[in-house]
This record gives sequence, C-alpha cells and structure tokens, in this order.
Amino acid sequence: MTIVPWVRRNRNELGSLRSQMDDLFESFFRGLDRPLSFFGERAWPAVDVAEKDDAIVVRAEIPGCTPEDIEISVYGNTLTLSGEKKESHEDKRDGYYHLESTYGSFRRDIPMPAEVDADRIEAVVKDGVLSVTLPKAEKSKAVKVKVKG
Repeated sequence: MTIVPWVRRNRNELGSLRSQMDDLFESFFRGLDRPLSFFGERAWPAVDVAEKDDAIVVRAEIPGCTPEDIEISVYGNTLTLSGEKKESHEDKRDGYYHLESTYGSFRRDIPMPAEVDADRIEAVVKDGVLSVTLPKAEKSKAVKVKVKG
C-alpha cells in the first residue's frame, strides 16, 4: 500500500470565497433579510429592526447625514431607506494617509414582519441614528382571546 500525500493549497481562500458566493446566492433567493457580507464589506447603513406589540421600530446608523439627505418610503411590506452621505472637506490641502470614512449613496430594503399603517409613520434623526417608528395596522395587531372554562 502506497501513501499518497494530500496537498492543501489555498484552501482557506477558496473556502472563504465559496462561502461568500453561497451567501450571495442564498440572500438573492431569500431576500436580503440580513446584511450581506461580501469580500469583507457590510451593507450600509447598519440597521436594527425590533417588533413591539403595536409598532415596528427600525434604527439605522447614518452618521454625517442630515434629514434632507434621507428618503424613506414604504411599499407593501417593505421599508426603503435611501439617501446620500456627502463628503465634506473644508481644507482641500489636507493629505490623507488612511481614510475609512464612508461617503456616497445608500439604499436598504427592509422587509417588515407585519403590515404597517403608512399614514402614521414617524422618523427622527438624532446623534447620527435614524429612528423610524411604523405603527402596525389594526388587522396586524395581536388579539388576545379569553379562554372560558
């Protein structure tokens, strides 16, 4: 019996690429219900979605954006956050050695877990965090039924 050496070349890089491609295709068919990580980049802005008894609360981190830079729309059961973070430099002579600030346009489509009342949606920007409160439609609210004995 001959022992054949097993050579593992670039397994980590190829395995990582395969995993990222699997995530890409799975999220396409499933809908983007979680931020997609592809080649180390995350969906921006980061979003938290919480469901309460009477409303859905969405929080998005958008530092550097003003209310005029943000557009919010609801179509069906999808909330869309879009806008643009503008780059602002007061001194054009500054040379940057390393720049991690993110600039440019963004768009996030967030599926809602329940039907919302579009006429009562409220949105507030404070300290770089956008908070959107989407009251649930009456037919989407849970109804408690008393059990008779």
